[in-house]
Amino acid sequence: MDTNTLLIELGTEELPPHAAKSLSDSFAESLADLLTQAEFSFAKVAAFVTPRRLAVQIKQLQAQQATQQIVRKGPALKAAYDADGQPTRAARRFAESCGVEVDALQTQQTDKGTWLYFESEQQGQSIQSLLPELIEQSLKKLPIPRPMRWGENSIEFVRPLHWLVVMYGDAVVPCTVMQIPAGATTYGHRFHAPEPIALTHADDYLDRLKAAYVIADFDSRLGQIQTQLEQLANQHDAVLNYPQALLQEVTNLVEWPVALVGQFSSHFLDIPQEALVVTMQESQRYFPMFDKADGSLLPMFITVANIDSHTPATVKQGNERVIKPRFEDAGFFWQRDKEIKLVDRSADLDGILFEKQLGSVGAKVKRITQLTQQLCGELAIDNMHALRAAQLCKNDLLTGMVNEFPKLQGIMGRYYALHDNEDPQVAIAIEEHYQPLQAGSRLPESDAGRVVAICDRIDTLTGIFASGKRPSGDKDPYALRRAAIALVRLSIESPCDFDLLALLQFSTNLLPDDIAVSTTAEDVFDYIMERLRGYYIEQNVSYDIFEAVRAIKPTRLIDFDQRVQAVRAFQALPEAASLAAANKRIANILKKAEQQTLAEVDESLLSVPAEHQLHQALCQLQTDVAPMFAAQRYADALTVLAQLGPSIDQFFADVMVMDDDIAVRNNRIAILNKVSQAFKTAADISLIQS
Repeated sequence: MDTNTLLIELGTEELPPHAAKSLSDSFAESLADLLTQAEFSFAKVAAFVTPRRLAVQIKQLQAQQATQQIVRKGPALKAAYDADGQPTRAARRFAESCGVEVDALQTQQTDKGTWLYFESEQQGQSIQSLLPELIEQSLKKLPIPRPMRWGENSIEFVRPLHWLVVMYGDAVVPCTVMQIPAGATTYGHRFHAPEPIALTHADDYLDRLKAAYVIADFDSRLGQIQTQLEQLANQHDAVLNYPQALLQEVTNLVEWPVALVGQFSSHFLDIPQEALVVTMQESQRYFPMFDKADGSLLPMFITVANIDSHTPATVKQGNERVIKPRFEDAGFFWQRDKEIKLVDRSADLDGILFEKQLGSVGAKVKRITQLTQQLCGELAIDNMHALRAAQLCKNDLLTGMVNEFPKLQGIMGRYYALHDNEDPQVAIAIEEHYQPLQAGSRLPESDAGRVVAICDRIDTLTGIFASGKRPSGDKDPYALRRAAIALVRLSIESPCDFDLLALLQFSTNLLPDDIAVSTTAEDVFDYIMERLRGYYIEQNVSYDIFEAVRAIKPTRLIDFDQRVQAVRAFQALPEAASLAAANKRIANILKKAEQQTLAEVDESLLSVPAEHQLHQALCQLQTDVAPMFAAQRYADALTVLAQLGPSIDQFFADVMVMDDDIAVRNNRIAILNKVSQAFKTAADISLIQS
């Protein structure tokens, strides 16, 4: 069957750089899915995106759908003809729907009887006939952040559309999208090659654009930018440190990247370098340069232009001129903010609303401080620095610098605290209490930072849950999912050993009296447990291991983690499968006989050797593992308890648990209950899958 290359290009005004790549990928994926559903085969799909275009190129796309055999089932034979052998109305109507006479229908015998049926061939449709509708459907599925209208029509799209290319091989596919007719004309770089480019074949797309100063492939463009950045950094004996999001955004801003080094006055380096960095990255999309030796900021940056200028010095000077007033603004904020001590801003926090029912940020700080005192007591650490950090942790929200650059909250708090001669440990904790900033990022290193970080998130979770605004679907305006995952990491990885449920309850009791809080602590605890499940799944801990530990309801996350690791180790033992199966059997017996279960075993009622053997082995091993459980050495304890395997197997082989004698029966159930409880000191291994 004939195949060829399909090219679709939508020429637009400048696309939003933060959304361009996702729009491009979505367009390609959606179109490929629709083609597959329509039973068109193809070899490869490539998505292209630049600031002025979304494009898809599909190689070896089938020209026409395959011919299909259509089989339609009609009425049963006995309902198709009357007693005289004449077609009934059912048969005639079925024939009409198939477009034939009754005589053309065939019969088919099945296990359920004989039926009329009609078989025909349906010619496949061409790609040209179906493509316009497929394009429209694909565009409707795009995740457009803010659709816009243009002109006098009601059409909405991410940006106004200026040209449309739809080619199959060397032919234009006739169609119209958003009132733009398809053609074979594209456009190159706005300044270097503004003239129309007539394509002769869909395969020529990338080469013709490259000749017109457009690198259409996102990854190729990104790779070129990376190479240029590294070369310039090496030439100046510098290193770069930038978020991947910045590189992707810059890639979406240029079609022909040309990196240039700019400079600024070294006197600006008196401003905290984080403020200079965020100014360069967020305001200008520059790449700051750092000293290789000590990592300090250099008075240089790299900008990526979208033009290969004949006078690069002019482009360089223009970028240097633009950054100067922004640095002057940052310097102004830095100097003015230092005029008021951080501690003197505390009263003004009462004027910033945290949440309507929960009150001001000032009220939140008071709750964080009380939580900090409680947690420091449980952790048995000196609370002096932690309490001071808790009292000051939100004060930098009132500074001009943080108001201008919200990402600097905490960071500027550290600088202002040090300027005010606060203890360095307090200053560090103010910055660290926002960590981790996102999944996988660094955790606080100081005790004070860890404690305040935990207490801040505990207060947010309990407060928002109590106010009835827990996350639903994709909506999570208070970032509670991130807060819960942060709590998991702070507890397990830091580590910080405390009773999570107890601290949640303490936090709940600090909330305003008019908020219904009866089940808040338990609700938040369950919510964190769901995030904990995801945390373990990412570490390849199976669902059943998590549930085996959760069934025991540990409330200290470090303890929870120790049990999880112990069950993972237990699962690798040769006896694990049979012990898990035996515990399932025991659990079923105990469930049915719950009312008759005895707390103690009456040795005088033991009559079968297997009973004596299991009871004696259990008593001995319980004595052996007691200190292990006390020391939370769960893996060691489970390994020792695994020695019960042969005795349990023999018990079930030789002993009739449900004996007619009620006393004997209950005594045997009591033995099994003690076996179950012995393992449950670590986890409910009856939930482990083979």
